Amino acid sequence: MGKVLIVDDDRQLRQALLQTLELAGVQAQGAGSFIEAKDFIKDDFDGIVLSDLRMPGRDGFHLLSYSQKIDPELPVILLTGHAEIPLAVKAMGQGAFDFLEKPCARDALLPVLERALKTRSLVLENRNLRSTLEASDPAARMVFGISDKAQNLRRAIRTVAALNTDVLISGAPGTGVSKVAEIIHMCSPRAQGPFQKRAADGLEGRALEQALEDCARGILFLDRIDLMPQDMQLALLNLLEHHTQVRLIAGMTVASPALVAPGSVQEDLFYRLTVASVHIPSLSERTEDIPVMFSQYVQQAAEQSGLAAPAITPQVTAHLLQQDISGNARALMSMAMQFVLGIEESTSKNSAAQGLVAQMAQVEKTLLIDALRHSKGHAVAAAESLQLPRKTFYDKLAKYGIRAETFRL
Repeated sequence: MGKVLIVDDDRQLRQALLQTLELAGVQAQGAGSFIEAKDFIKDDFDGIVLSDLRMPGRDGFHLLSYSQKIDPELPVILLTGHAEIPLAVKAMGQGAFDFLEKPCARDALLPVLERALKTRSLVLENRNLRSTLEASDPAARMVFGISDKAQNLRRAIRTVAALNTDVLISGAPGTGVSKVAEIIHMCSPRAQGPFQKRAADGLEGRALEQALEDCARGILFLDRIDLMPQDMQLALLNLLEHHTQVRLIAGMTVASPALVAPGSVQEDLFYRLTVASVHIPSLSERTEDIPVMFSQYVQQAAEQSGLAAPAITPQVTAHLLQQDISGNARALMSMAMQFVLGIEESTSKNSAAQGLVAQMAQVEKTLLIDALRHSKGHAVAAAESLQLPRKTFYDKLAKYGIRAETFRL
């Protein structure tokens, strides 16, 4: 069982509570002020907080607000006098787990603490489980984004990876077709087998056969299958009939799944590949993913360059969202590297001109998304961080089609 952090400036009351919990077999730690307490309040703190509402300087409300910013799921129980019950009720509306009236009898105190400790234990257990699952799930680790399209992409990757059929991956230039092929391999039962990436264009017969032989019990990825000459496509079909231990993944550069049709790909090969297919959406179809992806690419660029990652302010994000990132993930990676290196980024010549209203709406949407991401999907905490009434906050989420639960990944 976790620990109870008791925060109260009244030393005698604090010691009495510590003794009560010690006799009940509950671990506890005392702090005489917010300043002392904040060193314990971390997102991985395995305990709960029991704090007096009224304290000189930073009171229980400030401690509650601070705790919510660090970890919105950290239970904070407030101790209050009889005259302060309306304030305690207000604190409950702001995210307090519960409140207890002073003087607090042992029989009233322990059940509330036990309930809070169990809640905390479940939260941390779920977080650990989620971290474990993500660590063993390449799709969760390597496909960035919080939009429905990003979630659908991860789901599609996992689905086709579990199959043993050939696969066709399509996407606009720069969306990461070859990367998705690699993730499918990592998610598949063939993950321990060989994996090769080859350009389909210019691949001669003997080299193609050798690649298939080298990938026995593994996966061969042929990029730009649509550029492979028709006679080589027919040769590929024949070779696949004999190399049955190889799984083929083919890539096509196509802006929309509606454009994935037989034409440049020989019909028999096309229908063999499209038994299982994955289309990667462009960034223009999921703009809410751009800040998330940019943040990840900035971290990667900082590691590669050996530099500290600069802060991504709302102004940086707003400017980013005004750009025409037609190069998709590849272009966003380049922008992230320029940002880390301090290279001034010029506005794209193809950037669509936006009016003031559209720009302000984009900034507002970005701020809402950032607040939800920092609060891990807890709308109340996000609304408070933006100093917005809850109804106004929820109205704005509805306006932009943003769902708070999406950020609880």
